[in-house]
Amino acid sequence: MSAQLSIRDLHKAFGAVKATNGASLELAKGELHAIIGPNGAGKSTLIAQIAGEIFPDRGQIHFDGQDITRVPAWQRPRLGLARAFQVSQLYTEFTLRENVALAIAAREGKAFGMWRPLSRDTRLLEPALGYLQQVGLGPRAQDPVHELSHGERRQLEIALALAQEASVLLLDEPMAGMGADESARMTELLHSLKGRYAILLVEHDMDAVFALADRITVLVYGQTVLTGSVEHVRNDPQVRAAYLGEEHA
Repeated sequence: MSAQLSIRDLHKAFGAVKATNGASLELAKGELHAIIGPNGAGKSTLIAQIAGEIFPDRGQIHFDGQDITRVPAWQRPRLGLARAFQVSQLYTEFTLRENVALAIAAREGKAFGMWRPLSRDTRLLEPALGYLQQVGLGPRAQDPVHELSHGERRQLEIALALAQEASVLLLDEPMAGMGADESARMTELLHSLKGRYAILLVEHDMDAVFALADRITVLVYGQTVLTGSVEHVRNDPQVRAAYLGEEHA
């Protein structure tokens, strides 16, 4: 299994706090790789470093064979690496379709000041509808964003990531704050994307993680303590005792 994204020995400290302390993992093409760990384990800091929002103190990040450790965040989507949930601001008074059209315009380097002409540009609006259909929001394309539920906003944010034409998606707790029905819909959506995109998923919903992941990395105090299949991680006695609990045994 060749790695599309390779993280090697990442270290990042904020004062005396070591947010990542030797984190390493690999993401293969088309794989859904989950990162789990207790609160404060450094999961979101790791994702932020992969996205380029902060740079590591040391260690390396390679994407498609290229060292991107110091590549700025704004350039990484153009290489094929996109972070959902903070990928882009949602314009709540605009429609879903207009939001995705703006994301496509940004990808193509069109100025945001050109919004009015863009709102009538079928070259943007037609593919925007396609991305919304991929995430199950096609019927709501003409609705304003402020009418969406929390779960639907998360679906829209994934559509914005897809609109960047990335091959790797970084998803940081997509099910946070969702009820059971919304979590089930998000799990179904991610399952539909699995295989077409490589997905690095940080998530606390262990039922969703076990249903979706090809591999799981366990992060504790910023360190990678275990990487393996769902069954390997689920049955590891130290992981079960420290994090999963007996209900996931």
